[in-house]
Amino acid sequence: MTRPSQALIDLNALLSNYKKLRTFHGGKAFAVLKANAYGHGAVRCARKLEMDADAFAVAFLEEGLELREAGIQKPILLLEGVFDVKELRKAANHGFWVVVSRHEQLEMIEQCSSAMRGLNVWLKLETGMNRLGLDGSLACEYIARLCATKAVAKVSFMTHLACADVEGDDFSTKQIEKLMNATRGLDCELSFCNSAGVLSAKGPPSDWARLGIAMYGVNPVPGSSFSLEPVMELKSQIFDVKNVKAGEGVGYGCTVRVSRDSRVGIVALGYADGYPRNAMGCSVLVDGRLTKTLGVISMDMLAVDITDLENSGQGSQVELWGKHIRVAEVAQYARTIPYELLCNVKRVSFLSI
Repeated sequence: MTRPSQALIDLNALLSNYKKLRTFHGGKAFAVLKANAYGHGAVRCARKLEMDADAFAVAFLEEGLELREAGIQKPILLLEGVFDVKELRKAANHGFWVVVSRHEQLEMIEQCSSAMRGLNVWLKLETGMNRLGLDGSLACEYIARLCATKAVAKVSFMTHLACADVEGDDFSTKQIEKLMNATRGLDCELSFCNSAGVLSAKGPPSDWARLGIAMYGVNPVPGSSFSLEPVMELKSQIFDVKNVKAGEGVGYGCTVRVSRDSRVGIVALGYADGYPRNAMGCSVLVDGRLTKTLGVISMDMLAVDITDLENSGQGSQVELWGKHIRVAEVAQYARTIPYELLCNVKRVSFLSI
């Protein structure tokens, strides 16, 4: 028997979420596949979305090359841009769209102006996140420099909203205003709405949204009722059962001692597979019934309380997160974010459904 730990990837849910979000936004939308599609498998997700997505976005060159090597031909935006001239040439050869957020990247294009044509450049402007971005007051100068190279076919502008997923946020509006002011009078497409920006309806619709975490079924906006379908179900099985006497401990450090004679199911999945180590007492589903984890999560396994689940035992199915236990609930319980949990899943069998 192979280890029963699995991540089931619902590609129909992925496509449904993309279409629903794109329609709600009202403009075009990048399907963001960085970090191996937030842990879901970039190639499988790209193949499912390719007929419908306007374009894809990844973090850096190697992620884009993986998609090209898999036969994906849709436009792919490199969100971090390139790191040297060699990468720039390779990006141009593969038809990647490139973000320019640093002066060094602008100078690379000027340096290679005689060697390439047809670059699609997205100038990223700093509007308040203070992470990446060029000075918006010099937007016209940047366009002039890029157009003078003759290597660039199109220039668009983008920024990143820092607080769109924060309850009561008004900073996003200020960021959008800065982008609008910096590009006023320029005939360029704009992108400022990430998933949270789309779902919180910040500002007017941008020409391009960037759909990341929401496309995978996680709504990042507090209090939002916008319905999305979970794409990943993380599941395993109970492979052993322990009868634990009242007062005895469970797991490392015996941090939890049961208050009654208990049946404890041992599940083949642990923190090395991506389940958070500090999710002690977190809700799980065993054979479709709700219970909780017991004790500290181990590297390769975890314990669940099945005392009141009389028909459950060895071989019982366990949902760690998915359609019933949302990954955002697990993340909140473990004091982290769903992005981190999804990206950290490994050592399990990935199956597309």
